[in-house]
Amino acid sequence: MPDQRPDPDQLLSRLNEEEAKAKRGKLKIFFGASAGVGKTYAMLGAARQQLLAGVDVVIGIVETHGRMETEVMADGLEYLPLRDIPYRDRILKEFDLDGALRRKPALILMDELAHSNVAGSRHAKRWQDIDELLAAGIDVYSTVNVQHLESLNDVVSGITGIRVWETVPDKAFDAADEVVLVDLPPDELLQRLQAGKVYLANQAERAIRNFFRKGNLIALRELALRRTADRVDSQMLQYRRDQLVSSVWQTRDSLLACIGTGSGAEKVIRTTARIASRLEAPWHAIYIETPALQRQPEQSRHRILRNLKLAEELGAQTATLSGGEADEMAIKYARDHNLAKIVVGRNHSRLRRPWHRSFADRIGQRAPDLDVLQVARSKNEQDSAKSIQERGDENTFEQWSAYAKAALGCALAGLAAALLFPIVELPNIVMVFLLAVVLVSMRYGRGPGVLASFLSVAIFDFAFVPPRFSFAVTDVQYLMTFGVMLAVGLITGQLTAGSKYQAKVAMRREQRVRSLYEMSRDLSAALMPEQIAEIGERFIVAELSAKAAFMLTDENDQLQPALASANGLPAVDMGIAQWAFDHAEAAGQGTNTLAASPILYLPLKAPMRLRGVLALEMRNTDRLLIPEQRRLLDTFASLIAIALERVHYVEVAQNTTVQMESERLRNSVLSAISHDLRTPMSVLVGLADSMFLTQPPPTGPQAEIARSLKEEALRVSDQVNNLLDMARLQAGRVELNRQWQPLDEVVVSALKTLERSFAKYQIKIALDESLPLVNIDSVLMERVIYNLLENTVKYTPPGSEVEIGARATERSIDIWVDDNGPGLPEGKEEMIFKKFERGQPEGTTRGVGLGLAICRAIVEAHGGEIHAENRPQGGARFVLSLPKGNPPQLDMDDEPEVQGEH
Repeated sequence: MPDQRPDPDQLLSRLNEEEAKAKRGKLKIFFGASAGVGKTYAMLGAARQQLLAGVDVVIGIVETHGRMETEVMADGLEYLPLRDIPYRDRILKEFDLDGALRRKPALILMDELAHSNVAGSRHAKRWQDIDELLAAGIDVYSTVNVQHLESLNDVVSGITGIRVWETVPDKAFDAADEVVLVDLPPDELLQRLQAGKVYLANQAERAIRNFFRKGNLIALRELALRRTADRVDSQMLQYRRDQLVSSVWQTRDSLLACIGTGSGAEKVIRTTARIASRLEAPWHAIYIETPALQRQPEQSRHRILRNLKLAEELGAQTATLSGGEADEMAIKYARDHNLAKIVVGRNHSRLRRPWHRSFADRIGQRAPDLDVLQVARSKNEQDSAKSIQERGDENTFEQWSAYAKAALGCALAGLAAALLFPIVELPNIVMVFLLAVVLVSMRYGRGPGVLASFLSVAIFDFAFVPPRFSFAVTDVQYLMTFGVMLAVGLITGQLTAGSKYQAKVAMRREQRVRSLYEMSRDLSAALMPEQIAEIGERFIVAELSAKAAFMLTDENDQLQPALASANGLPAVDMGIAQWAFDHAEAAGQGTNTLAASPILYLPLKAPMRLRGVLALEMRNTDRLLIPEQRRLLDTFASLIAIALERVHYVEVAQNTTVQMESERLRNSVLSAISHDLRTPMSVLVGLADSMFLTQPPPTGPQAEIARSLKEEALRVSDQVNNLLDMARLQAGRVELNRQWQPLDEVVVSALKTLERSFAKYQIKIALDESLPLVNIDSVLMERVIYNLLENTVKYTPPGSEVEIGARATERSIDIWVDDNGPGLPEGKEEMIFKKFERGQPEGTTRGVGLGLAICRAIVEAHGGEIHAENRPQGGARFVLSLPKGNPPQLDMDDEPEVQGEH
């Protein structure tokens, strides 16, 4: 029977974990399929029960969404004051984490686990706030819907057609101490929607047509039930490990396929995969390598590796185990993973020895709590297995050298015993032969050890037991000596050979772990991609005996040619490498894609994105079929990708710091220069105006010079104002004075300011008569309209038609400025909104390239967007969109008439 004693290291680790866990608070999550099932209501109900039990309960955040039943349930509970956080032009209320830590209640309610905090909060996500509360020893109740789980986000969007952007990592959900499923059948939820208990009447109708369709609700409910079941299954496995439960609990169907050395193993795998598919159950496939199977012929080992790969492709979790008894290892693996059914191949041999029990029989006797399913093998498979066994037997007996050396060792032991015979007693001679058996078993394995045991007994009987030099025994007591000596020799030899095998397995595992540790240590100190590639190549060559090539991405996420290597590069096919990169899947040798390629291409997957492709040319291609070797290779690739991403973000952080500092210095210089230029420009404008006040006033060329002087001074003054505005916007010192007001007044005011500039243009105003009021800072928005129109004057020839219009959509107010000029340079539609960027080459137009940058900064401060595009009929179009909000209604009689020509 397998050893059931607990591992002392595991016990110590578990005690440390329990001690750390005891200091943390407990997290309880109320989990549902969608909004409206009653998660917040259930959370408040559970909190009230705790309050009645004398627990100190406070509400950190609870979103009632105007639901009367929820608000009533929250009455009487203490609310933690929220914190004011300035965001753009508003003050928003957000959870006060520091206040909660100072108050330190026993239990705090934190609704909506996946909520994103307002910029300026300590953490970006609410689940991170909760983690800090738990670390402080505060218990937390929270809520979350299934569509907010990161691993199911894309599945839900594929079902509903709606992408949810606020997500919570699965690790935060799985770390909860308790998850309560709040379930509601779809028909009842739809009734709640129609009754206005989830959303307002108009919102409910829209929700039922879109997200809350009955099919969507059924699918979301199944996802929530399955996710909860998976979590419960993981908890059950952890409990079994903690409590050292050895028996299998058949809480769900699960299968274990045991792969042998024969060709029938493939049928076992396919049969298990079909059963698992019908049952929708997880399944595992294992191969157990015992000392007796170590000397399998090459063909048999290849078949084992191919079968393990087949199992992985069919969806199994595979493993290669090492141990003394195959049935014990299979039972232990099944119980550790709570696998209730073991699938094995049936033994059809008619000449089976009576004392030899089949693998299935041994499992059935040792583990009566497990179901054993036997898969029949065809005649061809039996013949193939028999021939393989025969070849294996031949291979075993071909090791004549080991057996000859075992015999020689026994002869040497007999010689040593003969030298000691005159001076030591007969029982001590036995020790010499037992020592020989131990040494032979350690050096040459189990078979030679058995031979040494029998030879030792024979030599001892023949040469030392009276009558000597005869196998006759006069004293019957020596028969017992022979029996004990033979038994001790056999047992000692078996134990020694097994220990040697286990030591070899442990050494290989230790070597893999050491390689991973040393590689991660070296990668943590790397500062450049070239260093990472050199470190990765060094370990891959040492551990896998392969040539490696690293193809990394550039700043635009484009795959680059392989980095140079001192060890030489494999013959990389960039087409296959690009396919592996584009599809984020392995390709080439040992995969299902372009398997004829002699090189394996592995995408370097980092947490955020792909960082390149690793190409490997293996000297021994069979190593790719060994699960442990493939997992080691995947781990190497993962470590390299994470190191590349770390170096990338270190470089990004450094560049960002330099840019921020440069921007700050530039804004300071611009602000200083602008202030110094503003006064002289004002003086020049005043001097130009005063020239027309003299008597007599200037005429002819003098008057033209005065007007030109004034125009140029005003132009430079506008540029100075732009510099000042940009400096203030960049510094965040501009506060919006937003009010609800008509948009047409802002447009007309901007047109009046540019009245003289537009004297040579045809201006068309196309404002929708039904435009609602807009919540804007009229002075800044007038500056936006002014800059857009001024930009049109700069780049459009006189006589052109310019149109400014606006219309209301469901969510925004769209304003556009069209012209029929030369249009925007191809590919510069977005670049022109950057600071000091101009649509035409320098010298062709006047200005410093700040007008459009100021427009974007002001529009984004209003929560809107602005973009530029070329019109199909020629010319340019600038479109800005402002949030519509909830404007007050205007009296129709008071609306101004602005439609028409200007």
